[in-house]
Amino acid sequence: MFPPPFSAQRLPAMSSTSQKHRNFISEPMGEKAVTDLAGIGEVLGKRLEQKGFDKAYVVLGQFLVLKKNKDIFVDWMKDVSGANNKQATDCYQCLYDWCHEFL
Repeated sequence: MFPPPFSAQRLPAMSSTSQKHRNFISEPMGEKAVTDLAGIGEVLGKRLEQKGFDKAYVVLGQFLVLKKNKDIFVDWMKDVSGANNKQATDCYQCLYDWCHEFL
């Protein structure tokens, strides 16, 4: 007779990726800042910029040079920026998913 109360309605499952990740992979990269990558905040962004990785496409270039290898890329991110494992893995997954959409 009556629809179930709102709390009983089935809601879509939450994605395991962040909104930042979803935003990044939803459109071409263009001139996006390195801090637009998932896992990269202001502190890591500044460290990457100081090493010459000022744009997301420059990090993408390194990702491709490393042949999209997760272990090597994550280790590289840790070495270059001081990222922790989660931050480096989030960045890897963001670039991997972007490549799947646009390359």
